[in-house]
Amino acid sequence: MPSLGPNLGATGDAIPGQRLAIIAETLYLINLLLLPGLAFLALVALYFRTIANAPPLAACHLRQTLSASLWAGGILVVANGFIILLGGYATGATWVVAILYFVCCHSALVLAGALGLARAMAGQPYRYPLVGRNC
Repeated sequence: MPSLGPNLGATGDAIPGQRLAIIAETLYLINLLLLPGLAFLALVALYFRTIANAPPLAACHLRQTLSASLWAGGILVVANGFIILLGGYATGATWVVAILYFVCCHSALVLAGALGLARAMAGQPYRYPLVGRNC
């Protein structure tokens, strides 16, 4: 069997749980950017399947991404609630709320996810600002 190189375990992780942390962060970003809902379900399934035996790094990133995904969904529901309260989807207020949501909230969540992915790739824990749980 070929050598995996120095400091690499049987799964190829330089740090225990690093690959799982990267997958969790990637699913979080896919949920926000490409396949909302479907990637969230995959993240939830990954969380419940692996959290009991996950190394500390992976557990940290799994908790962070699940918490941030739930917050992202909640913020989206609140934004839609504001649109409905301001007169529905046929008014000019719809665009104001939608643009404010995407510029302020959605982009901040995507940026936090990109930072989380970078930290996972570096093998370091990460706490999402404001919406993340302590590791």
